[in-house]
Amino acid sequence: MAPDDPHYNPDPRRHPGLHVIAIVEAVKGALAVFAASGLELLGPAPLQRWVHELIARFQLDPDHGAMAWLANAISPHSVHFAAAAVLAYGLLHLLEAWGLWRAKAWASWLGCLAAAAYLPFDIYALFRHPGWLSAGVVLINLIVVWVLGRDLFKRRR
Repeated sequence: MAPDDPHYNPDPRRHPGLHVIAIVEAVKGALAVFAASGLELLGPAPLQRWVHELIARFQLDPDHGAMAWLANAISPHSVHFAAAAVLAYGLLHLLEAWGLWRAKAWASWLGCLAAAAYLPFDIYALFRHPGWLSAGVVLINLIVVWVLGRDLFKRRR
């Protein structure tokens, strides 16, 4: 490619794949920050009510099982803890998005490791629940690992 070509990019690390992944990470981060805010604004009472409504709707045992445990575990402290964890998750994704948009090596490392960490669970889900959705999730994570791994490999050369 020549410098007058519109697709010419002198920096091999900066390619549209990084920007696409950055946008996806920014959306995930923003949604997580909004979810954390929602947890803090709602508090435990509506969450407990919704869990009890689910237990009644699906005719589950209100004294035993995962949903009963969840209903009992919801407290102001647990909601604050969950909101803090979701906020940290969201901020990490926003930071990663910023780094990927700016073609920072640490962001490629972070994104590659995070996507690779999800792959065993995604592959397990694909075998447990085969279908287009499971296959699509595995494929997308493989593409993310490949794009970010390729970016890191190009940086080493």
